[in-house]
Order: sequence, then structure tokens, then C-alpha cells
Amino acid sequence: MTGRELPPSSPFAGDDGSADPALVGVLARYGAGDASLADVVAALAPTRVLVPVLAELEVAGVVEHDGHAHTVDKEASAGVVALRTPDGRTALPAFTSVAAMTRWRADARPVPTAVPRAALSAVAEGWEVLVLDAAGPVTAVLPRTAVDALAQGLAWEPAVRDGRVADDVRTAVRAALAGVRPVAAVDAVPGTRAEVAVELGLPPGLDRGALDQVLTQVSSALAQDPVVAARVDSLELRVRRA
Repeated sequence: MTGRELPPSSPFAGDDGSADPALVGVLARYGAGDASLADVVAALAPTRVLVPVLAELEVAGVVEHDGHAHTVDKEASAGVVALRTPDGRTALPAFTSVAAMTRWRADARPVPTAVPRAALSAVAEGWEVLVLDAAGPVTAVLPRTAVDALAQGLAWEPAVRDGRVADDVRTAVRAALAGVRPVAAVDAVPGTRAEVAVELGLPPGLDRGALDQVLTQVSSALAQDPVVAARVDSLELRVRRA
């Protein structure tokens, strides 16, 4: 997959390739479990990142993060490389410093780019995720909702914080499904296979065909809700007896 070229910009003519000290501190706390991903995104927003450009790619390698392999897409010519995440989404790799990029690929050419512009380029390419410092020392994987917020210059508020789903997200989920029958009860809780789990209370006795029809209507209603689309990176559905 060939990415969009990100040519150097004059504001970075004197860039020495070092990382922003404040961001480094937040990443260290994030790696130690003392800061959240939202803290990382907030510290990242006003900085610049280095986007890697490779001259010729076949298979650029595999990135390990949280026990999962992130495979670099094949490229035909010079351009920005993309990573393939375990769930099949495409990610833009970005780095806080030349040292962090060299740790990943010594032959990558760093192109300094303001974070909102890098995020906007990822969105324009349909790349949903941003992987920061893919080879460490601390790696942060920013979900689609965070990338979208950065691209728009907005503060990012995750859908789940401190073990609970944000009130506005729960309200939006319930409102989106208010007209779906025979759903009798709705709640949104932290997911296990996805960011948010939507719990549906359904009456007993539904056959498989009827259940599939209800779940299709639920999925469609949630996908069309602007708050859910903007705030929730991924959803899973759970069915229980009302």
C-alpha cells in the first residue's frame, strides 16, 4: 500500500530530531501504568512527530506490541509505510525522535510533521490507527477516535475511562436504540473483545432469524449515531433475557 508523501515543512528546518521532553515524561509514566492513553494523546497533540519514509519496500518487518505482531504492509516504491494491526486495520507509524525511529528501522528517512497534519493524512488515506514509537521504548497505539480528534485539533475523550463508559456515550447508545423493537433494555459497559459492550435485554422465545434481524437493526442504528461513531472505537453486542 503506498501512502501519501509528507514533504518536509520549513517550520522544522532546525529540528534536531530529539523528542519533546514533556511527551517523553508522559510516555514513561504511561509505560509504568501511571498515565492514561488520553494523557499521551493530550501531550502528543501540540508536538511534531517523525513519519518514516522508506526508499524501497518489500516486507518491511513485524512490530511487536502487547504480545501482538504488527506487520508492515508491502510497498512498491518510496513512500510512507503503513502497519497492519492484529485486527486487520491499517496504522500510520510515527516516532517521537530519530533515535526511536532508528530503533525500528535504521534505513527509514524521518520526515518531521505536525501531529494534526500527520493524523489528517492518516484519516485521508483511510488509516484508522496511529502507532507511536513502534519499537519502543514505550509504544502507544492510538485508536481511530483519537486519530480523528487529533486531525480536527480537538481534545480526545475516550469512551471508557476509569473502568466505566462515559455518560454521554451511554446516553447516546440508549437513544440510538430507543426505537428498536423488541429491545426492552439497553446499557453500555466496558467491553472485553471491543472498547464498549452494548448489553441488550431481549424477550425470551426469539428464534435465530428474529434474533439476527434485531442485531442487524441494532448495529445499523449504532453505526448511524454521530456520538457513538465519534466516541467509540469498537463495539461488541451482548444479549441477555429481559
